[in-house]
Amino acid sequence: MKVILQKDVKDLGKVGDLVNVSLGFARNLLFPRKLAVEATETKVNEYNHLKRVAESKKKKAMAERQAFLNKIKGTTVTFKLNAGEGDKLFGTVTTNDISKQLEKAGHLVDRRDIHLEEPIKVLGTHKAIIRYGDNLEAAIQVSVERT
Repeated sequence: MKVILQKDVKDLGKVGDLVNVSLGFARNLLFPRKLAVEATETKVNEYNHLKRVAESKKKKAMAERQAFLNKIKGTTVTFKLNAGEGDKLFGTVTTNDISKQLEKAGHLVDRRDIHLEEPIKVLGTHKAIIRYGDNLEAAIQVSVERT
């Protein structure tokens, strides 16, 4: 019997997979727990339509993210902070600080999308990478100056 999975089922497949299972397995386990529905012709067509719609939305979102990353690439964010001997900062510049500074500049970037190689604890110019999954990333400069 062919079924379309509604939820991930261990050792069987992921959501939306069209799988072939025994009649008893489907009737006694998958259907009562709402893990799958019978793969009738209309449901298969409906699923394929929803899959195409989701793909087009994903492509559009990826294009928008890529355009945003191209726009923000090379941007420099400047912080003026107090520092002690050896140009060490009193504190650190965090991804949250960078996110707030970018927001002031008109770019909305979530702090979880900003990645630093190491915490910024000294004066100077540092590199931060903004990553949106699927190999979409852009590098920005973080400049820390003494007040």
